[in-house]
Amino acid sequence: MPALLTRVLDLLMLQGTVTEAEPVASRMRRLRIEGPALAGLDPRPGQQVRVLVDGSLTRRTYSVWRYDPSGAVELCVLDHPKAGPGARWGRSARTGDTVRLGKPEGSFVLRPDAAHHVFVGDETASVAFGAMLAALPDGAPVSGCLETESADDRLPLPHAGRLTWSLRGATSLPDAVRGLSPAPGGVAYVAGEARTVQQVRQTLVRDAGWDRRAVLTKPFWAPGKRGLE
Repeated sequence: MPALLTRVLDLLMLQGTVTEAEPVASRMRRLRIEGPALAGLDPRPGQQVRVLVDGSLTRRTYSVWRYDPSGAVELCVLDHPKAGPGARWGRSARTGDTVRLGKPEGSFVLRPDAAHHVFVGDETASVAFGAMLAALPDGAPVSGCLETESADDRLPLPHAGRLTWSLRGATSLPDAVRGLSPAPGGVAYVAGEARTVQQVRQTLVRDAGWDRRAVLTKPFWAPGKRGLE
């Protein structure tokens, strides 16, 4: 990377160092990134950061898994040899690597005062859901439906025992939501594959009578669309 570009990026982005890297699910690695510039960011549960992933200007977006106010951001990144630049970065990242990332952003965040919380999504939604669930007290009313490719793809989520887990292809997420029959009056967080997200939203609004404003959506990926990993 040219020296001038490096200096510009250092001014525009935060910088940290990978201090921990370990598998957290069959296709996910947890990266802990630490540095003085990462102190005091105060991300809201569910927010994301943009990371430079290939030594140039390619950026990928990752939900914040955990945050330490003293100056550490934890991400769960895809570990897959045949995926795009984000997954290649996630697979190859090692302790000691320098990482440039933006400040936490995004409106897909926990509404802590909701009467109850419904979580619906796939593997890509699990990281944001983990941060949201961790921010809820033990007695908070929680339900939801999550699907994964295999049981080994499930992240260790807080309140996981209150969620319904399924394998992809066993049942669709809209059908799982119909079986769950979540009563209106709370907030639903729906994330994952773009078309499925819209189908679940329609199921909640049209079939279950939810207010549209109470269904928060985040399409993390779509088949064939670059940049959503």
